[in-house]
Amino acid sequence: MAYIRFENLNKSFGEKAVLKDINLDIEQGQLVTLLGPSGCGKSTLLRCLAGLETVTSGKVYLDGTDITDVNPRDRGIGMVFQQYSLFPNMTAAQNVAFGLKMKKVPSNEIDTKVNNILDVVGLSAQKAQYPSQMSGGQQQRAALARALVTEPKVLLLDEPLSAIDALLRHNLQVEIRRIQQELGITAIFVTHDQEEAMVMSDVIHLMYNGGIEQSARPIDLYTQPKSTFVASFIGHYNLLSAEDMQKATGEKPESGNVAFRPEIISISRTPIEKENCFTMHGTVNVSLPHGNILRYATVCNGVQIDVDVLFGENEVFDRGDEVYLAVSKSECVYL
Repeated sequence: MAYIRFENLNKSFGEKAVLKDINLDIEQGQLVTLLGPSGCGKSTLLRCLAGLETVTSGKVYLDGTDITDVNPRDRGIGMVFQQYSLFPNMTAAQNVAFGLKMKKVPSNEIDTKVNNILDVVGLSAQKAQYPSQMSGGQQQRAALARALVTEPKVLLLDEPLSAIDALLRHNLQVEIRRIQQELGITAIFVTHDQEEAMVMSDVIHLMYNGGIEQSARPIDLYTQPKSTFVASFIGHYNLLSAEDMQKATGEKPESGNVAFRPEIISISRTPIEKENCFTMHGTVNVSLPHGNILRYATVCNGVQIDVDVLFGENEVFDRGDEVYLAVSKSECVYL
């Protein structure tokens, strides 16, 4: 049996169904992400595991035990929220020690555990500082240490980085992943940010409208979307109907909608001769920088095709330039 199992889980608020027949297994030692747009049910699923929400029907298992109706404090689960929720009148060390004191752990053992976990999260130098003296990133690491010091069976992280600036957020993503792997703890991370999910996860469970749309490793979710929703949410796929694909390329696709990623498209000022490719001819409508990527919005026979290229690797095209595109048929996804 999986370490964590949701079995036929349903959750409704009044007549509104928020979770619909969820069946999901999570293996021990993994960091998995519940990813999806706002309102899809990801935080509610996390709270059902923590015992902060009662389930309408179905079962929740942890390490082979049915914990559906177990008191939250007896589940052995640590949780980190978006808000740091640190006690302002306590130092970092005192905040981290709070849960251990509530469990009546001996003082000398508390000191050892607190010092060890502060060292793991990189806060040893800030142990005597109050929250008001710490940066946002340091406060979030203190909240993480507080959740970890009680040695929970599972660590739950509910959008813990959404209020932090981009550079620090990236650093904390790396730190959380390092700490999770170092401790070998099972962790569930909730986010609506696909890049964050791709960086941190062993497995991503993409949620939509109260259900699991697709579960896969990050690379498989990115390269092998199973539905139009997955392709539209993960990465930046070009999603074309069969009709638009035929308009843009002059060829009728094998079946249904066609999806292909902008970074796999070749772009040139001259016709591209490649076997087993869809080829297109159009003009550049817009060029937009995205970090180290330059994205071109091209129009081919009235159909927009987005193309991503690395700065410096290709010549730069301007608005109105005539261009030729090619995409390998084997790299197209048929939905």
